[in-house]
Amino acid sequence: MEKKANSAFMKPLTISAELAVIVGKGPMPRSEVVKKLWVYIKANNLQDPKSKRNIVANGDLKKVFGGKAVVDMFEMTKLVSKHLS
Repeated sequence: MEKKANSAFMKPLTISAELAVIVGKGPMPRSEVVKKLWVYIKANNLQDPKSKRNIVANGDLKKVFGGKAVVDMFEMTKLVSKHLS
C-alpha cells in the first residue's frame, strides 16, 4: 500500500506578487513558503523581543499582512494563505 505524504501540504502553490518580494517567486509548497518567511523574519529581526510569538511587520510584510503592523504567528499563517493559490 502506497502512503501519500500529506500531498496537499506539499503541493506547489502560486505566490502573490506581494509575498514573492519576501519568499521569492513560486510556485512552491506552503511548507517552503513558511520556512522562507521565518528566514526573512529572523534576518530582519522582526520578532517582538518581549513576545517572540508576535511578528512586527516592516513595509513589505505589511502588504502581506493586510496593512497590520503586528500579528501573532497563528494569524500570520492565516494572512499568508490569502497570498497562495
